[in-house]
Amino acid sequence: MDRTEQHVAEGSALESALRQLDDAAGVMELDPGVHEVLAHPRRALEVAIPVKMDDGTIRVFTGYRVHHNTSRGPSKGGIRYHPSVTLDEVKALAMWMTWKCAVVGIPFGGAKGGVIVEPGKLSKGELQRMTRRYAYEILPLIGPERDIPAPDLGTNEQIMAWIMDTYSTREGYSVPGVVTGKPLSIGGSAGRSMATARGVMYVTLATLKHLGMSVEEARIVVQGFGNVGGGTVELLYQQGCRIVGVSDVQGGVYNPDGLNPQGLRAHEEQYGTIAGYEGGQRVTNEELLELGCDVLIPAAIEGQLTRANADRVKASVIVEAANGPTVPEADEIFEDRGILVVPDILANAGGVTVSYFEWVQDIQAYYWSEDEVNDRLRQIMEKSYVDVLSVAEERKVSMRTAATILGVGRVAEAHITRGLYP
Repeated sequence: MDRTEQHVAEGSALESALRQLDDAAGVMELDPGVHEVLAHPRRALEVAIPVKMDDGTIRVFTGYRVHHNTSRGPSKGGIRYHPSVTLDEVKALAMWMTWKCAVVGIPFGGAKGGVIVEPGKLSKGELQRMTRRYAYEILPLIGPERDIPAPDLGTNEQIMAWIMDTYSTREGYSVPGVVTGKPLSIGGSAGRSMATARGVMYVTLATLKHLGMSVEEARIVVQGFGNVGGGTVELLYQQGCRIVGVSDVQGGVYNPDGLNPQGLRAHEEQYGTIAGYEGGQRVTNEELLELGCDVLIPAAIEGQLTRANADRVKASVIVEAANGPTVPEADEIFEDRGILVVPDILANAGGVTVSYFEWVQDIQAYYWSEDEVNDRLRQIMEKSYVDVLSVAEERKVSMRTAATILGVGRVAEAHITRGLYP
């Protein structure tokens, strides 16, 4: 399908997302009109965010909020604070969220937000003022029945609390369901902070079982040691996997005999990074992706596995904990090499699944225990893995195309059922 009217940048996350949609649509023989609708976001908002800095100067940041599709329910998606945020990136992430929600069967559409900022360079006061002004600017789009933001790269539960308070102040009463990923004290859900990592763990274990690989003998490499990457390391280690390589933004460490997550965490707390940890050999992020292992888990940012390094990846399985870490050209190389890629819209769907649980609890003013949350998450992730695998085997396509077929098919069905207005 011609994408010139969208002015899609070559090599961008949006180009990858659209190519994945095209691949799935071709296999499905999707109606061209439905395909055209699903290729475009429903709405995209760009806002200016003026902030009074601590020194008294005024600085204006740029923010975005994109709704990709709402056929299956209110839109849902994180907000990221990062200097590399672009509108195309936010559009791509919103599209992936649409498919992700549909793959795991929760009644949300996809959304995403972002602000071009390096949050670590702002004081807490500046960060709060920027967050509240951004929330104010996107107020017309968000709400518990419209669009429910959540944390993403560079944001956390405190930022969600400020957004919830800003929205609630305007409404005149507390509205905990306007965001998820909040602190427990204001309506957050038990199990939410580790949900994405726990979902990655469930999917990784399901993959090892499917391939007949021993959990205890599996060698795991994880790129990223933030909330998702660090949590994944800890959870897989607890299951008996051998973690042989881990990295953060400053570099990584490799030990073929295994790394101890507690030691990595202690080093990070002392030095602000796991780079330099004495329990292994220092490696760069680029080298980490090419280490010998059974399972590679990219848990950082998009575009990490490319045509340039795909031939040197030694893993037999890639589980995408990050959004969009593999570009289409690398996907083709991995398929030719027989490397199984478990796609992001399946592998990292644990976060949005437990966000849905949190939203349901907020709407009902009734709360579940952490064990209940984790068990519900396990059931959904394991079923979704089987659903995607069944499509892959039936259609003889990759797991990514299968997951996209499953997600697109469910969204298309909802779109067709509802029809066009007017």
